[in-house]
Amino acid sequence: MNFYGKRILFVGAHPDDIELGCGAFLHHILPTSEVLCVTLSDNQKNPNLRNVVEEHLASFAILGVPEKSVIIEQFETRKFPDMRQEVLEYLLKLRKDFKPDMVFVHTKSDIHQDHNVVTEEALRAYRGSTVLGFDVVRSSYGFFPHFLVEVSEADVQAKLAALAEYKTYLDKYYFDPALLRATMVRHGALAERPYAEGFDILRIVAEYSPPG
Repeated sequence: MNFYGKRILFVGAHPDDIELGCGAFLHHILPTSEVLCVTLSDNQKNPNLRNVVEEHLASFAILGVPEKSVIIEQFETRKFPDMRQEVLEYLLKLRKDFKPDMVFVHTKSDIHQDHNVVTEEALRAYRGSTVLGFDVVRSSYGFFPHFLVEVSEADVQAKLAALAEYKTYLDKYYFDPALLRATMVRHGALAERPYAEGFDILRIVAEYSPPG
């Protein structure tokens, strides 16, 4: 799997999803890939989450994602099943505008209703693209990665620093640096590497390139 020079789209339902699911991987590929990070809900209907958009942008900045490569939309949290067609049409517009070679979305093992809709509609919208699923531990059920990407200590540190920007979620167990690191160690062990991030294989589209 070659990420060099590819256009790679990351789609998460809520602020923090992309960083939790694949922040180290995102940091790892940024120097050589064109990325677009799209969060479909800004969570601003919840008065306790007023700061998460600012925290989200700060998190991406630490990972090295330029602000021009970040989109935050206003689909209402926990209402995605009622807006399934609108989500699909939005993802189709992204396909037309960005033309991704590869798409990262939530794992199919995720039981959050919003996450589930994003994945199902992404599989419809990006039929001709490789689609891989990242895990958000708080809402996963039976996730096991079959696609593993080695990441470095620097990538791990960047992910931890990025998620530390979410002061809103400091008391959440799934933001615990020890848990985040342990997950990357476990995935690394599966790949016989020090660290890795793991993904579902939802669709692989391969190209044959003859030698020379």
